[in-house]
Amino acid sequence: MNKEKEGDEALLPIQLLIDELKNEDIQLRLNSIKRLDMIARALGPERTRSELIPYLTNECVDDEDEVLLALAEELGKFSEFVGGPEEAKCLLVPLETLSTVEETVVRDKAVESLCKLAAIIPDEQFAEQFLPLIKRLATGDWFTSRTSACGLFASAYPKDQKSRKDLRALFAKLVEDETPMVRRAAAQGLKSFVPVVEKEYVKDEIVPLFKRLSEDDQDSVRLLVVETCVALARMFSTEEKIQLVLPTVRLSATDKSWRVRYMMAEHFVELCDAMGNDITNSELSKFFVGLLKDNEAEVRTSAAFKVTGVCTKIPVEASIKNILPCIKDLVSDSSQHARAALASVIMGLAPVFGKENTIEHLLDLFLQLLKDDFPEVRLNIISKLDQVNKVIGVEMLSQSLLPAIVELAEDRQWRVRLAIIEYIPLLASQLGVEFFDEKLGNLCMTWLGDCVFSIREAATNNLKKLTEVFGVEWAQNNIIPKVLALYTHPNYLYRMTTLFAIGVLSEVDGMEEVIVNSMLPLVIRMADDAVPNIRFNVAKTLHTLIKHLDAKTLSDRVKPCLTKLYEQDSDRDVKFFASQALNAI
Repeated sequence: MNKEKEGDEALLPIQLLIDELKNEDIQLRLNSIKRLDMIARALGPERTRSELIPYLTNECVDDEDEVLLALAEELGKFSEFVGGPEEAKCLLVPLETLSTVEETVVRDKAVESLCKLAAIIPDEQFAEQFLPLIKRLATGDWFTSRTSACGLFASAYPKDQKSRKDLRALFAKLVEDETPMVRRAAAQGLKSFVPVVEKEYVKDEIVPLFKRLSEDDQDSVRLLVVETCVALARMFSTEEKIQLVLPTVRLSATDKSWRVRYMMAEHFVELCDAMGNDITNSELSKFFVGLLKDNEAEVRTSAAFKVTGVCTKIPVEASIKNILPCIKDLVSDSSQHARAALASVIMGLAPVFGKENTIEHLLDLFLQLLKDDFPEVRLNIISKLDQVNKVIGVEMLSQSLLPAIVELAEDRQWRVRLAIIEYIPLLASQLGVEFFDEKLGNLCMTWLGDCVFSIREAATNNLKKLTEVFGVEWAQNNIIPKVLALYTHPNYLYRMTTLFAIGVLSEVDGMEEVIVNSMLPLVIRMADDAVPNIRFNVAKTLHTLIKHLDAKTLSDRVKPCLTKLYEQDSDRDVKFFASQALNAI
């Protein structure tokens, strides 16, 4: 009787799973799929192979795409639950079925899981089980199975030497398939197939397939060939690159479809690395100029992101002669996205060009972009100023760009103001205290009263960083009196900023005397503010100051103030934060 009971209990997990998998609620079915590992552990490897996997294969492959996607992912991690690599072959059947469904993301996930299994299945089983699976998929009646087959060749080819010739022939048929989706999948799979094929066969068999795909009548196929250019170039000598890869690069860079040209621009730096600096300088730089001048804004934008990367691959003189005129055009490009893309990388040209060339050729462009109408352009320039400073020096930077930076400090876009604030401490350390006090000191105080909270918060953190740069004495004379004076402002947000600033500045080393003599009396005075938000922030600020004060100060001045807030204040939040601070004393 006990044995029967134990058997019934052992069946319970699989029964629960089956019940949930049949449930009309998709979320329950999805949750049960994601718990398959728990079910498998409860069943053990043998029952998982004999009961669970057949059930999943027969009953679950007609479910919603979301459930199938989760199942395809789980099965790729399932080898340990079926008895390890030796028994992983049982997972091939459900994954083969999933790799033929209509939904692309499900097929892709099934292929990904099959590739994981290909790496662990023993060689003997691989030849008996996995290779026939590839052949079935590659010769299937429906295009869905043939597209999935294209993703398996790179994993299968290194595993079995005897079948390599057949695999290459099978891949060639897929490249010539009449269905564009299959040819597209073949083009996608080619970039990972090339590195695992022996070089002699790449030259004799793969390169003709590569050229065929590059001349396909579908641009969705041709655009995927660009990444294969990179993979092939990494294998070949300079002469082979010129002979076998360069003609296709030329075709793609001047393709009639903007999507192909866009893909070329997107991968141009990788292509330069693979082709080598000599070919980049003599040939590829001409194609890059064409992409920077492209009729389509999307192509120009993509190419603009690569400007600095390409210029590092060619001599400075060539960059100034060939690339710089295109950069000048992009600075005033009609597309704001192209200008923003250029602004995000153009500062990186300063170290490439050197000090003299930067001053002569680039400074005016930086200034032009700093004054751009589009906020993102200005933001991208500001955030990279340190790259230019390292090259041209702070004096030249302050003369040429600082006036524009000061103007941007009052920009209508708060994110631009925020970027300026975050750059100020670095600028301050480079400019020195006198220059800072004269040009930027008042600016830092005006941000404390900004209408955007993120700006006020950043401004208080900014004051802390400035104090760390210039010292406590400087802060005591220049910052703290102005901060403390805000406590009388009629707008409670300004008074709140005083408390925030006190909390942040108190963390600076050497501030103990200032805390006791200046900050603490003011915080205690603000405990009588009419606004509850101010009062509970007083409690929070006192909580912050506790660790900087001695026992006598705490008992004589801080504790009475907090006790009063806790016992007499009518606001619940004030009481809560006051009690927290009291508990910390």
